[in-house]
Amino acid sequence: MPRLDGLAATRLIRSSPAGREVPIVAMTANAFKEDVQDCLDAGMNDHLAKPVDMESLISMLARYLEK
Repeated sequence: MPRLDGLAATRLIRSSPAGREVPIVAMTANAFKEDVQDCLDAGMNDHLAKPVDMESLISMLARYLEK
């Protein structure tokens, strides 16, 4: 993203009342424990590491779309 990275975008979304319940899942090549924790600390619901396994993606989407 040209002006915001995913962490900053998540923080901005979460700062809005309408954005508090929106599911946000990181899809990134940054997959160290620290990276995952940074995503969760920013307010993301989950983390999916690249390269993305299709079964994992479908399972994760289903988990958040069921709500």
